[in-house]
Amino acid sequence: MSLWTRITDALSALAQGESLTEVFERLRTPPERSVAFAIAVIALGAKMAKADGQVTRDEVTAFREVFQIGREEEAGAARVFNMARTDVAGYQDYARKIRRMFAEDSTTLCDLMEGLFHIAMADGFYHPGENEFLEEVSRIFGQTDQQFKALRARFVPDAPNDPYTVLGVSPDMPLAEIRRVWRQLVRDTHPDAMMARGVPEEAIRLAEKKLIDINRAWDEINGAKV
Repeated sequence: MSLWTRITDALSALAQGESLTEVFERLRTPPERSVAFAIAVIALGAKMAKADGQVTRDEVTAFREVFQIGREEEAGAARVFNMARTDVAGYQDYARKIRRMFAEDSTTLCDLMEGLFHIAMADGFYHPGENEFLEEVSRIFGQTDQQFKALRARFVPDAPNDPYTVLGVSPDMPLAEIRRVWRQLVRDTHPDAMMARGVPEEAIRLAEKKLIDINRAWDEINGAKV
């Protein structure tokens, strides 16, 4: 059964009277966790598209890159996107529900933010409305200001982008401590570790860029300190 068929089944359960809490409870564990992740990114992505006033072809392509949407699944993906985009509920409500869904897994919430930044930057322009949207979602997800700045530094070309920000460390930290933080980030981002904690394939694909970014940041810091 394809991802989008399972998403449709989840939405149908809601339409037939099953509570959102009951549906989310079924989606909390693998393999249905990938359904929850997909719904979360697409629903918030649809809300974010309203933040800059338009949905571009580049943003649609970004969805395809994250979720590997086949031609036969396009209708299902579009249905989820349009339902979220036209829903009267604010994006803050969506973000709060998603945080409750992944309440015990803050790392997956970070994975979701990665997906949203990927979509926001798909058209090559970081709109002020997108920044306001992402900053608020990050806050609702319980991320620190430092975590948000680290994400923005990696994705937004015009953002302050120094290697210390990318790793979430300060320049005055001992090199050994920075190395410890870098190694932990590498371990957390490794595909094997992500699969072990039940992270969906979509998040693992997004993590490939993160691994490149944190390794580049460490190389820059280590080279400067030597």
